Amino acid sequence: MALALGGCFASVPDPQVGTRDQQWMSMVPKAEFDPQYARYLTDDETGEAPGTIVVDTKRRLLFYVLPNRKMIRYGVAVGDEAYGWSGAATVQRKAEWPDWNPPAEMTARWPHVRKTAGGPGNPLGARALYLFQGNKDTLYRIHGTNEPEKIGRAVSSGCIRMSNIDVIDLYNRVSVGAKVIVK
Repeated sequence: MALALGGCFASVPDPQVGTRDQQWMSMVPKAEFDPQYARYLTDDETGEAPGTIVVDTKRRLLFYVLPNRKMIRYGVAVGDEAYGWSGAATVQRKAEWPDWNPPAEMTARWPHVRKTAGGPGNPLGARALYLFQGNKDTLYRIHGTNEPEKIGRAVSSGCIRMSNIDVIDLYNRVSVGAKVIVK
């Protein structure tokens, strides 16, 4: 598979990370990684303006649009059919190793779910981008994960999960106010 992708895609180096990131990411279990969900630089297929994030939930890919008709594509886990979300939003907040405060709907479905402080055991992982429509929080996020083995699957309660190193890369590139399209 990697050889088949070689002519169309260029790898993107890992971002620099600090000591805390290194320590906490080392505590997240390693997972088998399907190369089709690796981070690659490729030609833009979205037609969107640079700085836009596009999530293709069917293909389990997130695209970050760059200038000069290029984009970076990342593998993601998406909401399963019952909990998926689509639409347009903007990034209104960014956070490193954020606390997780599950919404009331989630705690009603799963009473065992509780608020979790940021860190390697937190479901939001290393970074989170908070999605809003106007001034209203959608309660959906693009975030890291402590379950990297689920990248490429429809498993979440609607949020877009990325490997921690990929969400750090995206976080470093994205500005507050960036447009997000989830299809």
